[in-house]
Amino acid sequence: MKTITGISASPGIAIGRVFIHTHDAPAVPRYAIEVGQVEAEMARFVAAADAAREELRLLRAGEDVGEDQRAILDAHLLMVDDSEFRDRVQNGVSDTLMNVEWVLYRSVQVLLEQLQQSESELIRARSTDLHDVTSRVLNRLLNRETVSLADLDREVILVAHDLMPSDAIAMNKRMVRGIATDAGSRTSHTAILSRSFEIPSVLGLSNVARYAESDEVIIVDGTRGRIVLDPDEATLAAYESESQEWHRHEVQLMRLHDLPAETKDGKLIELKANIEVPDEVDSVLTHGADGIGLYRSEFLFLGSRYLPGEEQQFNSYKRVLESMGGKPVTIRTLDLGGDKVAKSFEGLAESNPILGWRAIRFCLSNLDVFRTQLRALLRSSAYGKLNIMFPMISGLEELQQAADFVDEIASELRRSGEKLPDVPVGIMIEVPSAAMVSDILARRSSFFSVGTNDLIQYTIAVDRGNERIAYLYEPFHPGVLRLLHLVVENGHRQGIPVAMCGEMAADTFATILLVGLGFDELSMSSSSIPEVKQIIRGITVREAEEIVGEAMEMDSFKDVDAYLRRLMEGTYAPLLA
Repeated sequence: MKTITGISASPGIAIGRVFIHTHDAPAVPRYAIEVGQVEAEMARFVAAADAAREELRLLRAGEDVGEDQRAILDAHLLMVDDSEFRDRVQNGVSDTLMNVEWVLYRSVQVLLEQLQQSESELIRARSTDLHDVTSRVLNRLLNRETVSLADLDREVILVAHDLMPSDAIAMNKRMVRGIATDAGSRTSHTAILSRSFEIPSVLGLSNVARYAESDEVIIVDGTRGRIVLDPDEATLAAYESESQEWHRHEVQLMRLHDLPAETKDGKLIELKANIEVPDEVDSVLTHGADGIGLYRSEFLFLGSRYLPGEEQQFNSYKRVLESMGGKPVTIRTLDLGGDKVAKSFEGLAESNPILGWRAIRFCLSNLDVFRTQLRALLRSSAYGKLNIMFPMISGLEELQQAADFVDEIASELRRSGEKLPDVPVGIMIEVPSAAMVSDILARRSSFFSVGTNDLIQYTIAVDRGNERIAYLYEPFHPGVLRLLHLVVENGHRQGIPVAMCGEMAADTFATILLVGLGFDELSMSSSSIPEVKQIIRGITVREAEEIVGEAMEMDSFKDVDAYLRRLMEGTYAPLLA
């Protein structure tokens, strides 16, 4: 038995047999050619690229391929047709007088090495797209047949060094019970797609593809972020029991689907979902969400070297709004920079990106990009109940400039004949300065939504990715709790609703605390909604406020954490069952 820890990409437990999917690099021949053969070599390359394009086109046309999966394939099609890509190969063949397979392979290896050296996790992750497209063309040049995951005819746990985006889209989802890969991150295509398909997945395992043997039993624990190869009988029995309990618990919680998240004394809390791609809407509705509290619009920008145009963005936003059937959808404007860098904006690389040119700062410096997105958003508002939310607001000046720009574009669209409803415009509270002046910001905002992921790390000055200090990243730090209390108090004093859309919203140990603080809305991953709803329905506001009063008097996060843990494992334990 061997246990390997990785990155939790999609929660749940899957037990099954290993199916090893390899993308072994084909043996690429290397030989010299004559000057007169250059044209013929390039003709071979063009034919292979055209064949690869046709494969991608057919895959894109599949009935079960969603809009954002098509966007990934569109990016691959653009790569195949990229003139710079083709010129690089042609110049390489002409300059070196080597066969086209070798030139293509070596050229791409150089590019991949450059991408992998990037400080941005997202740029490193997107090197998978380049590898995917190149492998497809090379396979055609070498007449190499590949195994299609679409043809799976038995239930398996998919194990691979990395999963190409096109493979994840094409695979027979009914037969893939879990995914385990050496590479990948929570922002990789594989992670996003596995969450969309609700397949338990653990990525970033480093060497699972080397240790796993075909057809051996494997456990994928997507909740804890680990896998177990060849489990012993006791471990297998324990996980089988936990899996059955998980499913029983899910069935029990789903009975709450049509019930409101209302406390025993009548306070209604709206529970909404966070999504990254439109394909997640089905899961949002399945889990009984009251709407979408955070749609991270930057996904459209991260998968391609090319900026998405107004129509592409409009269609994506429209699809989500229509699919939600009148339930509110809050779409966050472009939040690039920091750890999210699009290929279209290579100039975003900075020495200290988390404190740099990102989010609303980037948008206000690139008004053409911002205008395109706002036009698409405002046009889509005719198809549902849209809220627009600005990220990373640090003070009134940024909010005023962004809100005025929205008003300007809305006026332009109305003058051109567009019939637009009034769209509420709110902000994320992620920066301590915004929390401190939330009384001022509330006068110009329709709503607040607290992004605890950034607010906590900025407040405590701790990088969550730094293993040496990650223990300091503590949601229950008294400084964080005081800021949350201040934001809710200032928002309510001005008569606007206050939401939370960070990871803390899904923490069942924090739920009673958040109700007691007065939050009107909590937004989280869809799968977390039923558990949080069950807790809310089992408490009163008065109980929650008394717990907040106790916690606010405590001196350290350890005391608060221990206090809440005692409550949730004692008095309120039945609400977690």
